[in-house]
Amino acid sequence: MTTKKSAKQAPARPPLAPHAVSRLRTDRLARAVKPFRARGGPAERCPDCRVMHSHCLCALRPVVPTQVGMCLLMADIEPLKPSNTGWLIADVVADTFAFGWARTQVDPALLTLLADPQWQPYVVFPGEFVTPERVVTALLPAVPGDALPAKRPLFVLLDATWAEAGKMFRKSPYLNQFPVLSLHPDQLSTYRLRRSSRSDHFCTSEVGALCLALAGEPRAAEVLEAYLDVFTHHYLQAKNQQPLDLEDAAHQRLRGLCWPGDAPGRQSAIHT
Repeated sequence: MTTKKSAKQAPARPPLAPHAVSRLRTDRLARAVKPFRARGGPAERCPDCRVMHSHCLCALRPVVPTQVGMCLLMADIEPLKPSNTGWLIADVVADTFAFGWARTQVDPALLTLLADPQWQPYVVFPGEFVTPERVVTALLPAVPGDALPAKRPLFVLLDATWAEAGKMFRKSPYLNQFPVLSLHPDQLSTYRLRRSSRSDHFCTSEVGALCLALAGEPRAAEVLEAYLDVFTHHYLQAKNQQPLDLEDAAHQRLRGLCWPGDAPGRQSAIHT
């Protein structure tokens, strides 16, 4: 039977190295003309996981080796939202890049990344809104006889609301040269932190997991899925001022994927 555990702050640990989304958030805050107020009012949040300190999940942050790259093209205030799940991708996938989107200017570093010969960019977007010749549903095969190393997939994710993502796709001509990856998952979204009018709209982290699975990285995909579930539990329990359940199915799944045979030690570390 699941035992409810009281929410205790995770033990002190060295600060986590800031990843691409964290750095983008810092840059965006530095440019803000007024303080950003998250929904639900002011709260003291952990700077590394964006959840209130009493429900911090930094001790559970997983990192999975993968050959995949993720490029998050983020709408203006997305890096500031505590519920943003692109942050979770950056936690898990080491080669995650994040850039703010603007209609009138493009970050030169983004163009450099897209032109890097080690990567094959794929713009992830529904194929129904794209000319058929650009749409792919699987990764491009290696060129026969090519002596160069196979290019690593770089998934370009438009991290925004659905309306914003459509605008970003239409008004980013530098993306027009790349194939559009259209995903057709069997399952529906289980994301619970923001409302959507359609159950077939996926949050950014769910899209990232689908891309990892398509790229032949099933373990990384499963870890990202489990990590989203754990993050959701910590976030909602903190929001509702409820204790954590560190033995629920989501926590057990994440521990089993990331620390097999070490779950008891991991659990005690969280409660110390």
